[in-house]
Amino acid sequence: MQFIIDNWYLIFIALVSGGLLFLPMLRNAGGGISPQQAVQLMNREKAVLIDVCEPGEFAAGHVNGAKNVPLAQLQERLPGVVKNKSLPVVLVCASGMRARGAAAIARKLGYENAQVLAGGLKAWREAGLPVEKA
Repeated sequence: MQFIIDNWYLIFIALVSGGLLFLPMLRNAGGGISPQQAVQLMNREKAVLIDVCEPGEFAAGHVNGAKNVPLAQLQERLPGVVKNKSLPVVLVCASGMRARGAAAIARKLGYENAQVLAGGLKAWREAGLPVEKA
């Protein structure tokens, strides 16, 4: 006990540094898959990529093969774009924030395999994966 009292600052530093090691994991706790995992889903399970950006953003650059369904129209248009609800659906936006809301909508519609691309198009580009412009 005396050791803890005498060296409280060392224990504090150890706890803070341990907490900082878990910070990246906690930031990604909202879910999401990496660009590499998305590519694997596309190749192995025929995942469908849905870009929930607005048409102007989509035209400026999007993941190769992604279909544009703006977030405001997702509930109405997703069943027409992805008819097979058992297929994995990967939702993409510029940074991943809108895609999280889109994933919740997709799950409500019965798409249990709805995933979010963590970091969005930004992470896709940083991974060096191909982007196309409309």
